[in-house]
Amino acid sequence: MNYDSIRQNNRLISLDFFRGLTIAGMILVNNPGSWKYIYAPFKHAEWHGWTYTDTIFPFFLFIVGVSITFALSKRLEITQSRSLVYKKIISRTLIIFGIGLFLNTFPFFHLSSIRIMGVLQRIALCYLFASIIFINTSKRGQFAWAIALLMVYWVFMALFAVPEVGAGSYVKNENFAAYIDRFILSGHMWSQSKTWDPEGLFSTLPAISTTLFGVLTGYLLKSKLSAKKKIRNMIGWGIVGIVIGYIWSLWLPINKSLWTSSYSVLMAGLALIVLAFCYFIIDVKGYKKVALPCVIFGMNAIAMFVLSIFIAKFLSIIKIITDDGTVSLQSFIYTNFFQSIFGNYLGSFLFAIIFILLLYIVALVLYKNKIFIKV
Repeated sequence: MNYDSIRQNNRLISLDFFRGLTIAGMILVNNPGSWKYIYAPFKHAEWHGWTYTDTIFPFFLFIVGVSITFALSKRLEITQSRSLVYKKIISRTLIIFGIGLFLNTFPFFHLSSIRIMGVLQRIALCYLFASIIFINTSKRGQFAWAIALLMVYWVFMALFAVPEVGAGSYVKNENFAAYIDRFILSGHMWSQSKTWDPEGLFSTLPAISTTLFGVLTGYLLKSKLSAKKKIRNMIGWGIVGIVIGYIWSLWLPINKSLWTSSYSVLMAGLALIVLAFCYFIIDVKGYKKVALPCVIFGMNAIAMFVLSIFIAKFLSIIKIITDDGTVSLQSFIYTNFFQSIFGNYLGSFLFAIIFILLLYIVALVLYKNKIFIKV
């Protein structure tokens, strides 16, 4: 397999690797053999705090931000018409948001209770607003927007008095973000909570900041600084983000479901350090063959994520009649093959690994045929 085929126009292989690694992680944590048996790092934090699983979504939004800087800079160089660029941004936003809505209601299409928000919908909104901010402001303006969104979120969460709750609450279901979700999205929220949404509207504000931190990192990677200085800056700013995130958490808890400002800054810091490491190993030291499997995932990241949801839904709705009653196809496969051979937790984990490997075969076929599905 020739790596030159994907390194066109000075493409950052490390960014594709990071994207692919993140999508693989997202598929891994979303598809255990059984939700009862999951190793601790592959669960979300119960509420405050974070685990490996809680790094995945912000890492992806950070990558979206880095990609915005590269893609839109190039597009603006090609065409002087901002209207054409805006059309592309809006079109991509609507497609990603629409796919998310479709997946939320597939396969039964109960539109009266469809969940409006979701992972893809948040990606779409963050891409839209970060792109508009990128086009219309300088680096200083983009940094100002990122900080302003974090502060606005904090001020409302801390000072707005929610009816029957009061101000400054970060309790599940009893906080300003949940109040906004119920006010605007009532009847169309996450089915497991129904009264708040982990990808809700108000908590999208600091998620946009996460994306903007990626945009600013894109400038650094595009700059003419030496590789050594780029890596040093990424690690330095990464450490700053981690420290600020933890200090801020003394007043505003680190919480993925609320996407608190402290969480946003912390995750941006971690993402910077991970990307610096990937950049050093892959683009600077040249260890590209090791990176190829994740790069292949990264070249069709959204497509693999969407396909994983389709497969998971089919595995859950197809029923198998057994001596003990009717079970889903997923439960049947897990119980009779993975659990019976490897036990509860290892069997559940290996089910997810096999799930990823099957998707990798699809990604590999697409890659070999030079098919890259873009939206």
